[in-house]
Amino acid sequence: MMGWEIVRCDKARRASRMAAVLLGTTGLTVFPGLAYAQGVPAPAVTPPAASAVGAPQEQIIQSIRVTGAERLEAQTVISYVKLRIGQPYSSAAADQALKDLYETELFSDVQITNDAGNVTIQVKENPVVNRIILEGNKRIKDDKILPEIKVAPRQIFTRSKVRADVARIIELYKRQGRYAATVEPKMVMLDQNRVDIVFEITEGDKSKVRQINIIGNEQFSDGELRGEMVTKTTGLTKIFSSNTSYDPDRMAFDQQKLRQFYLTQGYADFRVVSAVAELTPDKKDFIITYVVEEGERYKFGEVEVDSQLRDFDSEKLAAQLPMKEGDWYDAKLVEDTIERLNDTAGAFGYAFADVRPNYDRNKEDLTMGLTFVISEAPRVYVERIDVNGNTLTQDKVVRREFRLAEGDAFNSLQVKRSTNRIKSLGYFQEKFEVEQKPGSADDRIILEANVEEKPTGELQLSAGFSSLESFIFQASIRQRNFRGRGQTVGLSGSYSRFSKSVEASFTEPYVFDQNISMGVDVYRRDLNSFNYNNNNRDTTYQQTTTGFQVRAGLPLTEYLTAVARYTLNYDEVSLARGTFFSDRVTPGVQECDVLLAGRYLCDAIGNRLSSMVGMSLIYDTLDNRVRPTRGITASINGDVAGLGGDVKYVRLRANASRFTNLGKGFIFSLSGEGGAIKSLDDNEVRLIDRFYLGEPQIGGFDIRGVGPRVLRKPYVNADGNIVANASEGTLSTRRRDWTDDALGGKYYYLAKAEVEIPLGSGARELGLRPSIFVNAGSVWGISDPGVSPLREQTTIPRRDAQGNRTYIRTCGSTQTIVSGNGNTAPPQTPGCEFTENGTPVNAFDEIFVGDTWKPRVSIGIGVNWNSPFGPFRINFSKVLVKQEGDDTKPFNFNVGTQF
Repeated sequence: MMGWEIVRCDKARRASRMAAVLLGTTGLTVFPGLAYAQGVPAPAVTPPAASAVGAPQEQIIQSIRVTGAERLEAQTVISYVKLRIGQPYSSAAADQALKDLYETELFSDVQITNDAGNVTIQVKENPVVNRIILEGNKRIKDDKILPEIKVAPRQIFTRSKVRADVARIIELYKRQGRYAATVEPKMVMLDQNRVDIVFEITEGDKSKVRQINIIGNEQFSDGELRGEMVTKTTGLTKIFSSNTSYDPDRMAFDQQKLRQFYLTQGYADFRVVSAVAELTPDKKDFIITYVVEEGERYKFGEVEVDSQLRDFDSEKLAAQLPMKEGDWYDAKLVEDTIERLNDTAGAFGYAFADVRPNYDRNKEDLTMGLTFVISEAPRVYVERIDVNGNTLTQDKVVRREFRLAEGDAFNSLQVKRSTNRIKSLGYFQEKFEVEQKPGSADDRIILEANVEEKPTGELQLSAGFSSLESFIFQASIRQRNFRGRGQTVGLSGSYSRFSKSVEASFTEPYVFDQNISMGVDVYRRDLNSFNYNNNNRDTTYQQTTTGFQVRAGLPLTEYLTAVARYTLNYDEVSLARGTFFSDRVTPGVQECDVLLAGRYLCDAIGNRLSSMVGMSLIYDTLDNRVRPTRGITASINGDVAGLGGDVKYVRLRANASRFTNLGKGFIFSLSGEGGAIKSLDDNEVRLIDRFYLGEPQIGGFDIRGVGPRVLRKPYVNADGNIVANASEGTLSTRRRDWTDDALGGKYYYLAKAEVEIPLGSGARELGLRPSIFVNAGSVWGISDPGVSPLREQTTIPRRDAQGNRTYIRTCGSTQTIVSGNGNTAPPQTPGCEFTENGTPVNAFDEIFVGDTWKPRVSIGIGVNWNSPFGPFRINFSKVLVKQEGDDTKPFNFNVGTQF
């Protein structure tokens, strides 16, 4: 056992104090066991007595003097005792005075002497606490422990207070399941009668649940019953679960879970006889034992409804009940029916209607008769709507989401809808509910929205890896509740070897406090489409789009909204003239050469203005737009280009998603989308206006990795080197040698099914939400762009803007490009060599692939994690079905944060 350790002490004082202990009438122990982790209380304090030297039993007190007091006045010390001048002095009175002074806990040592009626009270004051020091605590930080400690700086030190603080610290660790934790208090003596209190903490490991025993179960196995419990036994499969630690509250909850399970199976007499948790001798694990009594299994008897509300017919309600006579009794079904009847009453304005089940248990035939009694209640009206807890968000932002107004008849369905709409804002806590409270009269109700605001700003950083682009970086900043008005302001940008973009947006959901939304987006997007040729990155075309979009939305019904928009884009599509242009066809005229670029790229170049109007119909019944668990969302989008500008087409897209709560944390979602585009003139739909499919829409495939494409395959020799003439080799089968250009399509579809899988509470605390998914989709519908195979090598000379041939001048290690005069080379420079600047084109075959409606299918797993540095998502996918030319990609991830 370890007691107090005093770092600095005086040997003489210690000796005199020991003598006083031996001579006095009482003694002082040193609190053995103060630091026990098990919280065993230390023995009671018995203050040391001082010697009363030479004091006659009935001597009269002539004077009382106090010595040794530093902070306290002498009269204050005397006021604590019953000794008074003129009273007789006795040993019993001196002993009582000692006890009284020690009970104040202001003194560490007291001595009382009497010299011929002159009484001297010599005291040594308890030191003042200078500071509190915690050592060894890693699992529980100082800011969690210090508020629980009663001893504080500048207070008088007492051992009883410190002993109580040790017990409080140990209790904190017990709440975390650390029953092996120990706390040893020490004090460091300082000058001026001050002391530092040091709590040396040994935290120990969490006490896990090693085993759960169930005795008395005959109808269900131990494994089935353990599966119903929240507490789990420790093991490798529970590495992320915090439910493997022992918790008395969780153990009590498990008893309720067992009872609920048996009641849903018809065992109405089930009870838990006893539940015992035993700590193993090493204090590392617990063994929990439940003794249960199952009882008999019951069936439903006669089921009736007794309604005292005039709007409800008892017989009709009874006919619609989900349970029937002869079905196995299910307590959960009874609870759900009560909730459903309450909702039905609430929908008719009876907010305070009370539905009570009356049971008629027959132990002879093992039936459970049931009558649902709906008590009489007045129709209720909304007296007031209160919004509390919003410090940033304006009241009107919350109030306009209510489907009820003050003075309206109460409707429970509208209250639920209001709750879902407020949750869908994403401004407040997820577990938000509109509370219902009695009003000033029986027919009045008060609705309270007690909100708890959360960060609505988003700083999103994402990164991915592509076989074509290497790393991709994106960043965006968005405030979804700008100035507390519900407005959304955003700025985003992206950078990769594939594209660069910047976009600014603003949305006002209620223009002039009317239920009309408006928004505007302004953007600039630069796209460098490229491919690889023999591991060398080749840029194909560059697309720059500058434009803006203005949109307005108007709700048509509670769940249906119409959105109109106007978009103006200026597109610039170009090819590198030095790479893809030549005068091969028309001497002296630089033109896009199909041997270098391909016919599809040559047709795409140019500058065009697109002026589009569009309309969307959006249907939304989701319970939460941020993280839905149930409901449907669907939309139909139509756009027409041709209101001015150079481009004319009509485009139609549709998508729909359904979310279903499967119970126990499983969320199933099924979604699908599709689209079509048709040109309104004789021109083919532009390359940049077509549909593309790949990451991130469909897992397992790269960006634009699905659909029609042109593959240019070179000829290689036996060593794998590209050759000039087809006769010198065979077509390469290595994808890195090919030139791969995605062409998009005029039609597409995509379907996705996903199940979110719940883990234990420990995983939920970490923010881990894994899911499995399957995708299927395709894009198709374009004609063969007219590819041309080249069997023999040719050289295409380059010319400058004036049509002059260009040459490479090599002077030592320096190379420059110079122009001649027409077809004549420039004058020769001494010491330099001149070579014609020509582009050799090796033998190749171009093939058109991937233009089919047949689905591409992939499966995968994804994990969402609310990491310390922000939301993190990673996907691993495997392609099951693909078509020739498709580009695959096994994984991607992104990360962001909120403020």
